[in-house]
Amino acid sequence: MGVVDEIKERLDIVDVIGAYVPLQKAGRYYRALCPFHAEKTPSFYVFPDSQRWHCFGACSEGGDIFTFVMKREGWDFATALEELARRAGVVLRPRTPEQARMDEENARLQAAVAEAARYYHHLLLHAPEAARAREYLARRGLSSETILRFQLGYSLPAWDALRAHLTGRGFTPAELVRAGLLVEREDGSTYDRFRDRLMIPIRDPHGTTVGFGARTLEAEGVPKYINSPQTPLFDKGRLLFGLDMARDAIRREECVVVVEGYMDVMQAHQAGFGNVVAQMGTALTETQVRLLKRYTRRLILALDPDAAGIQATLRGLEVAREAMDRELTPVFNPRGLVGFERRLGAEIRVLTLPPGNDPDDLIRQDPARWPVLVRESLPVVEFVLGQLLRQTDLEDAKGRARVVEAMLPLLRDVGDPVERETYAQKVARALRLDARTVLARLYEAERQAAQRTPVVVSPEGQRGGVIADLEGYCLATFLHQPWLLDAVNRTLEEWDIPPLRPGDFNDPACRAALEAWEEILAEGAADPSILRERLPEAVIFRLDSLPEPPSDLSDEQWLREGIQAALRLRERNLRRRKAELRALTEEAPPLEVDRYGQALEENARALLRVQQALYNRCWALSPTGVETPFVEGETR
Repeated sequence: MGVVDEIKERLDIVDVIGAYVPLQKAGRYYRALCPFHAEKTPSFYVFPDSQRWHCFGACSEGGDIFTFVMKREGWDFATALEELARRAGVVLRPRTPEQARMDEENARLQAAVAEAARYYHHLLLHAPEAARAREYLARRGLSSETILRFQLGYSLPAWDALRAHLTGRGFTPAELVRAGLLVEREDGSTYDRFRDRLMIPIRDPHGTTVGFGARTLEAEGVPKYINSPQTPLFDKGRLLFGLDMARDAIRREECVVVVEGYMDVMQAHQAGFGNVVAQMGTALTETQVRLLKRYTRRLILALDPDAAGIQATLRGLEVAREAMDRELTPVFNPRGLVGFERRLGAEIRVLTLPPGNDPDDLIRQDPARWPVLVRESLPVVEFVLGQLLRQTDLEDAKGRARVVEAMLPLLRDVGDPVERETYAQKVARALRLDARTVLARLYEAERQAAQRTPVVVSPEGQRGGVIADLEGYCLATFLHQPWLLDAVNRTLEEWDIPPLRPGDFNDPACRAALEAWEEILAEGAADPSILRERLPEAVIFRLDSLPEPPSDLSDEQWLREGIQAALRLRERNLRRRKAELRALTEEAPPLEVDRYGQALEENARALLRVQQALYNRCWALSPTGVETPFVEGETR
């Protein structure tokens, strides 16, 4: 038995989830209000027999204890594995000597940074030299509770105060340099990096202090803020200030507001607006957006209204659009054939601040206005259109054409067709164009982007037999051929079937492996050996047990093998969902029967599409390797 199975055997899912949400017995099952979206009628169910959970409401997600705590806590698989193993009393396999050494070093660095935060905080509260810092915080209106909650501190003007304190606690200068707390001179001597500054601890999403933002108390002549340098713990492109405190509020409000500065976040949280985070003084990164996606699909950017802030907002919007998930929407070509266009499965808006104000100023002076501005935040289409119009001479035909071309990707992202057409007409009016001109260009762009190859599959050439370890075989197949996952997903999308995702796997180790593999492929590495460097030991143990796929297949055969493995996996999951829904329908109160009946119909349609793809379609590859569609029974 692997460590993952042992954990799942020792921990009951009802106990694990019940520690987070109040579960109510409903026949053989348990139900609750979904902890991942706001609802008034319970749609979140826990199935003790299968040790799984599923939300039949807006989330439409499910899984096991691993997926639940990962989604609830925002953990990655490695963290969830360690925490659940601790709760279950399961000892994880020992790491390699190199991994153990790195873990020990990082633990030492974390301890040093944590002790530095405690030291700085003590100085702020008690040191005479910190009087200016205390006066500054009073002027900024930060309460003593906020100072304690964010563990604000002060660094002495001396060049060696922190070094003396931490070396007295047993840390070496070399460790403190690696932690970003000391700076090493060319001659090997060291000095404190932060001196005579207000110290703001920066934590990772789990609440571990990993670095600092340090604000000067001087009027001018020195940088206003300096941050910790890149260290094994601190990467400002992968962190969001305040996220550890904002996670629950983000889920509760079903949106996150991204601001620019540390003071903005602290002032917002002090005023009760807990869903606010800051982007660490850099342009919003794809990694930061991926962090936020764990908690919400509604992103509001509230950056400074000056020219630099507007440009940062535009860059952030582009990053957010690229990093957010997209959903497939049918698009018909002129012959009536259906294809699929990707629509943004998220909402991105821009909060426009009054001139001369940042969130900190506005919330201090008029806190009641903040939620109004959040509600009135502009959809990304309207904000970008406004910025483009300010930069364009509307008498220049080429300039107007450039605006239309710049707006097309944003218009195509809009999921609702009525809303999309309304925005297109608004663009036309703003540019003094006939609406039909912009709509025609939009429809053309949609058709060009849509996947519209009609593909039909036959059972010919299918490999016989049932694979005992379906998930393992499916994962092994995609790891064996780096190009295969993208090719299979493109084919599934052409067939109106959602692409294969980590959530299709019940096995948490397989799920974690596929997530890491997707990241590696996105980086262009496509090297399975990198996978082992990124995964915990329990997942590597699972990889070693994967069934060996055949080695003598052509690319065409590999594609067939990958498609069939993915479809079998999807079919199994839909059949299980069908059984769950039928059981819920039998035990549901009369008022809820229709609700589950509708879900059963949707599940049946999805299952039918998968089964038709598995058993009733035919497809082939041309000798050149290009997919060539043909209708079943056609002579080639």
